[in-house]
Amino acid sequence: MIPSSYPTKAEMAKLTAGMLLEIGAIHFNAEEPFTHASGKKAPTYIDCRKLISFPRIRSTLMDFLSVSIMREAGFEAFDNIAGGETAGIPFAALVAERLALPMTYVRKKPKGYGRNARIEGAMTEGQRVLLVEDLTTDGGSKLSFVDAIRDTGATCSATAVIFYYGIFEGVEKTLGDHGVQLIHLCTWWDVLEVAKERGAFDANTLSEVESYLRDPAGWAAARA
Repeated sequence: MIPSSYPTKAEMAKLTAGMLLEIGAIHFNAEEPFTHASGKKAPTYIDCRKLISFPRIRSTLMDFLSVSIMREAGFEAFDNIAGGETAGIPFAALVAERLALPMTYVRKKPKGYGRNARIEGAMTEGQRVLLVEDLTTDGGSKLSFVDAIRDTGATCSATAVIFYYGIFEGVEKTLGDHGVQLIHLCTWWDVLEVAKERGAFDANTLSEVESYLRDPAGWAAARA
């Protein structure tokens, strides 16, 4: 059970960014850029999976995410909480516990044997399902999970994530056109603001990161 009184969305975003920095989930490196799953280069990388190893921060962020869900989607908006394989599974379980709802999870693809299922757990026709993940970049993987949920006859009108990149155009429109609301705690812009305040990285690195956030494609192309 979570309290009904919590910080504003802006304050939760700043606190979340600070916690991610504190546990070393945020990586900035302009000299040796990271290669993301898309194959694109970037001076930024985030590892939300680290959160599961820090119980106080993990608990606080799950409270933040749960109250954000209730504020932005409704207090009685869902019947089932589904985690996306694999990073979303622990966070879905923690949110489901707080909201006193059943929990399921969605595979990236059918497992190839037995029932060949993509949904694990009990999900039934007509249930209103919330998809929980650790983060979203361009929203693409969310649509596959949402479609798998809808194939059961359930509905899925929202996804909740800890971290949203917030730097690529059209993400919220793409999700919205698919009938999916995006709920998130913080973005790269929040992280950059807190990193500057704390002096978490040197000035040149922070400048390069800001250049990337303002024009991801241009930054990557200039260093191809």
